Amino acid sequence: MNETICALATATGGAIGIIRISGPKSLEILSHVFTKDISNAQPYTIHYGKIKDGTEVVDEVLVSVFRAPHSYTGEESAEISCHGSRYILNKVLALLIANGCRQAGPGEFTQRAYLNGKMDLSQAEAVADLIASTNQATHQIAMSQLRGHFSSKLAQLREQLLKLTSLLELELDFSDHEDLEFADRSELLELAKTIDNHVNRLAYSFQTGQALKQGIPVAIVGKTNVGKSTLLNRLLKDDRAIVSDIHGTTRDTIEDTIDINGITFRFIDTAGIRQTQDEVEQIGITRTYAAIDKARIVLWLIDAEPSIEEINDVLQRTENKKLIVIKNKADKADNNSYNSLKLPFITISAKFGTGIDELEQAIYEAADIPALTENDIIVTNARHYDALVRAHDSIQRVIDGLQMQLSGDLLSEDLRQALDTLAEITGGQITPNEVLGNIFKNFCIGK
Repeated sequence: MNETICALATATGGAIGIIRISGPKSLEILSHVFTKDISNAQPYTIHYGKIKDGTEVVDEVLVSVFRAPHSYTGEESAEISCHGSRYILNKVLALLIANGCRQAGPGEFTQRAYLNGKMDLSQAEAVADLIASTNQATHQIAMSQLRGHFSSKLAQLREQLLKLTSLLELELDFSDHEDLEFADRSELLELAKTIDNHVNRLAYSFQTGQALKQGIPVAIVGKTNVGKSTLLNRLLKDDRAIVSDIHGTTRDTIEDTIDINGITFRFIDTAGIRQTQDEVEQIGITRTYAAIDKARIVLWLIDAEPSIEEINDVLQRTENKKLIVIKNKADKADNNSYNSLKLPFITISAKFGTGIDELEQAIYEAADIPALTENDIIVTNARHYDALVRAHDSIQRVIDGLQMQLSGDLLSEDLRQALDTLAEITGGQITPNEVLGNIFKNFCIGK
């Protein structure tokens, strides 16, 4: 933390490149290579000048100045905006390092922001999620977390847990006064259940968060030559899969992603299901069944009325999945109502694009993703999910203990574990002084 670090903040080869500097000697070091002395520059000012290596002018640049603690890292900081040439950027970095900077490690600027109290751990992790966001949904989730909505919710839960812990520990402190009762056990039980419901709701959102972050898996299945690869190409608007009239052309799963209404879907084209003696094709069909198991949505493509056996097989394999039945080859429609199917279906022509808009809307609705805003809290981080699950286990033990009329010291230990576990998410720390402070804030002892 006493060292001054520097790093390239943009990709090379663009019109503009930005180099960031942070640390106690940022402006002093920069003044050694800049044509202006900015060691006493005012915060939030931009300075035009040249970066020089001795008498050689490396580039004409703009330098933005940020003063501690009102900077991203909370330290003295600056950003150099220069031309995006790889040579220029490497030259400027080399000059800064030669004059006392150190090359920053991965994520070190954000790490310093956390260590300097500019953000908590969950917000720091949101920075990485924001950079990696690939669609509207993941962008909104990352922005919500970065703005502290998740942290605020955890703070509310922590405050409620502290209240519960304080009441129990207060009873322990005055255990020799049997006539004193600081809280009704039934009220404590209801409070514990309310807290647990909130924790569970956050943990449950992880399934949706992972789907949004990684893409909702959609398997395209059906017999050979029903148009699965043609449909994949139509959805992707690209010739991603080989299309042929020869049966069994697709022998392995083919994956690619598209965005529908701001949500990423990961489509998996699979090998056609049929009886075959071809060993390689059999492996492909086995992978088809594996793709169905992993999918959240299954598109069952048909071009003729399926048999009862086929229908039962698909329904059995797609149990607990969202199944969309698609009647393909509308350009060759036989006007058959497919009475044996007894399932709603969408009619399309993958070859000519008929019905694709309707299909995309059906896929979006099958994902059952609620409309998201920047205020919604969706857990996407496995570390957060693990902590929430462990917090739930601790609170559940408290609920069981209250119902079994266990002593306050046993309940208090589980409550502290829940507090510590939730604190892991934001990087905070629960101390006995916090519990003590909460007692004196809510009770007038010794008046």
